[in-house]
Amino acid sequence: QVQLVESGGGLVQPGGSLRLSCTASGRTFSNVAMGWFRQAPGKEREFVAAINWSGYNPYYADAANGRFTISRDNAKNTMYLQMNSLKPEDTAVYYCAAARDGSTFGSIVQAPPANLIWGQGTQVTVSS
Repeated sequence: QVQLVESGGGLVQPGGSLRLSCTASGRTFSNVAMGWFRQAPGKEREFVAAINWSGYNPYYADAANGRFTISRDNAKNTMYLQMNSLKPEDTAVYYCAAARDGSTFGSIVQAPPANLIWGQGTQVTVSS
């Protein structure tokens, strides 16, 4: 069974940092693009960051650019999101996603949600 499992969420103070992980099982994802999305209470799910199969050329939403870093370790079938300088508005459930096929970040950014494989989400709360 193909599965993505996020971890690393939690409660952090404004200005703090968290690193989220997304571990894949059931198949290799080393040849497809992956990404992170988030959904805040009462809002639609939004794109955060994406990375192509090789780990190069990451792509970020404006809200994440300069503060978040996406990376991946294909040997471990794991993707990461390092989040620094966190703000209360970053509070959301964070989801990882993988393209069913497609190796570039466009496969994440432009794909309809039904075309992606999703994790169950991990809660990030930024509050003092």
